[in-house]
Amino acid sequence: MSTALSYRRPAGRAGVPLLALGALVASTLAVAAPPAQAAEALLSQGKPATASSQEGGAYAASAAVDGNLTGTRWASQWSDPQWFQVDLGQRADLSRVVLTWEGAYGKSYQIQASDNGTDWRTLKTVTGGDGGTDEIAVSGAGRYVRMLGTERSGGYGYSLWEFQVYGSTDGTPPVGGGAVEVTGSQGDWRLTVGGQPYTVKGLTWGPAIADAPKYMPDVKSMGVNTIRTWGTDGGTKPLLDSAAAHGIRVVNGFWLQPGGGPGSGGCVNYVTDTTYKNNMLTEFAKWVEAYKSHPATLMWNVGNESVLGLQNCYSGTELEAQRNAYTGFVNDVAKKIHSIDPDHPVTSTDAWTGAWPYYKRNAPDLDLYSMNSYGDICGVQEDWEEGGYTKPYIITEGGPAGEWEVPDDANGIPDEPTDVQKAEGYSKAWDCVTGHRGVALGATLFHYGVEHDFGGVWFNLVPDGLKRLSYYAVKRAYTGSATGDNTPPVISNMTVSPASSAPAGGEFTVRADVRDPDGDPVKYKIFLSGNYANGDKRLVEAQWRSTGNGTFAVTAPEKLGVWKVYIQAEDGRGNAGIETKSVKVVAPPVTGTNVALNKPTTASSFQQSYGDCPCEPTKATDGRTDTRWASDWSDPQWLQVDLGAATALRKLQLVWDPAYAKSYEVQVSDNGSTWRTVHTTTAGNGDIDTIDVTATARHVRLHLTARGTGWGYSLHEFGIYS
Repeated sequence: MSTALSYRRPAGRAGVPLLALGALVASTLAVAAPPAQAAEALLSQGKPATASSQEGGAYAASAAVDGNLTGTRWASQWSDPQWFQVDLGQRADLSRVVLTWEGAYGKSYQIQASDNGTDWRTLKTVTGGDGGTDEIAVSGAGRYVRMLGTERSGGYGYSLWEFQVYGSTDGTPPVGGGAVEVTGSQGDWRLTVGGQPYTVKGLTWGPAIADAPKYMPDVKSMGVNTIRTWGTDGGTKPLLDSAAAHGIRVVNGFWLQPGGGPGSGGCVNYVTDTTYKNNMLTEFAKWVEAYKSHPATLMWNVGNESVLGLQNCYSGTELEAQRNAYTGFVNDVAKKIHSIDPDHPVTSTDAWTGAWPYYKRNAPDLDLYSMNSYGDICGVQEDWEEGGYTKPYIITEGGPAGEWEVPDDANGIPDEPTDVQKAEGYSKAWDCVTGHRGVALGATLFHYGVEHDFGGVWFNLVPDGLKRLSYYAVKRAYTGSATGDNTPPVISNMTVSPASSAPAGGEFTVRADVRDPDGDPVKYKIFLSGNYANGDKRLVEAQWRSTGNGTFAVTAPEKLGVWKVYIQAEDGRGNAGIETKSVKVVAPPVTGTNVALNKPTTASSFQQSYGDCPCEPTKATDGRTDTRWASDWSDPQWLQVDLGAATALRKLQLVWDPAYAKSYEVQVSDNGSTWRTVHTTTAGNGDIDTIDVTATARHVRLHLTARGTGWGYSLHEFGIYS
């Protein structure tokens, strides 16, 4: 799987689904015990269990199916409604359910069963519960069994020592539930699994496959029935196994170059490169054969954003030829997959509805289309209708507005949406999907990821395992409610001062209003990211101190540029609010007069045509930090300023570009020929160097002897102060 593209979506349009959440079906209370079941057995012990909430880390859902009737328990948050469910691993005939309550019991609740973990049937309704042990006779069948608590006995939550489900199975392992099909007719399609309607309520999958058992129960608790991957190979089976164990299906992806662009795998010539195409066809066929019978497989997804991405490889008529050839190859893959596996649909993802005419023309064997779309997701329906397409679609990535589609802030970088706006973005996305009934068959929203970096904070629902407002927005979309959940702190009105002139190494002020909806105490962290300053996407905790009333004094980085500063507010219950603004770091002011400003400046060499060059030596003394001098990539080098007359020198300021000097000398001269050294260092680190000197001279030179990088030497400013 690759998520390299995840934070670089070009403006594309996305669409929307169709089928509503399955309604709970009430049943008549049985007066007599159900008919005897053959070989009744305890089916629930040790099976995957999930819940709507838990009171703390010691009261996980798994504690209520561990066989310990008095030592371990599940406990919910203190609100109604709540639910607890267990996945039996396969469909079973159910005979009774035994609930062993702790002191906090359910006064009113329902016992329900489901075949898919989404659509529930009520087997028994209980009112007037009095705690202790409830042994309930039921008649019905299902793979999933849950207790839906609607009224607590007191002010606490629901607390179960043990939840035991009894019944019988035929001893066969879990099955796939039958063929997956796109059924219906123009404008009235639906996805079915084993003949039953199936709306994709999904997330893209981010954690390592080895961590699937850790995170899959949480994914299931959100109402998710589908996850999407970008690649399928020999390492995929454990993920499929874990998904199947939790009643979750998988959109198995196959990666084709260029993906979202050359950075995602390079450029392929789809007109002439038959070797690449044959290799991919063979590779994909291998894994279709391997996983076609796996119960987790929902469909096959060939490629990701390549029709759009080809614009980074070609232009003009050649681009047009490549796009036609690529979509023709996708059709070849679809035909090959169908010949191996006629029981699962084939789709192909792009990030631009302008790709659909190519698929319409060249890929008739696709069963449905797929689209990645974020801020413009509600435009997908309009584009589909205007395009006259004859296939339904799913959204394979969606969520709040991305970096590529938001306006810039005052510092000239994309203005990241707030936590509240991101949550609203997910809700809007799902509304747009469900609004295109009979055409949009569901969505895998982006992204169940745990990375706590620049892109992770923008899109991940659980960065560093912390649940965001967006997490609960998706849960509400897929389950219909997040009532009773303990939710994250809400951050608003974040400001940075000074936002456009924070001195390097000095302090700037960050302020925000923070409110925790549940009244939990809040712990703060402040992070910095150099994504726009130096390309480092990590979030590094800043040096900071609280000055009270939601105000923080933060030490600015030594590197110039526009940085992102983040407030992270944690509630101690696994939730976090995260808000971010930009701050422009500038060179700290130096008292005195910069006598080098616009004076004649020469150098041993300079770059003439690399990157943003020409980078002449005069650009180091022009008073601007957005220009630079850059040398050749060798040692030694020198940069020299003629002040025009002997001048008393007091201080120097060297504003380095990332290509800095590790070792250098500051030298002065009266005649430009005979030099004396007034400062030496061998410990340069690329930060701004402010150097005290005491000298009188006309000429000042940097003698650069050891580079700190593989490039040359590069200075934004060489300030000399009298």
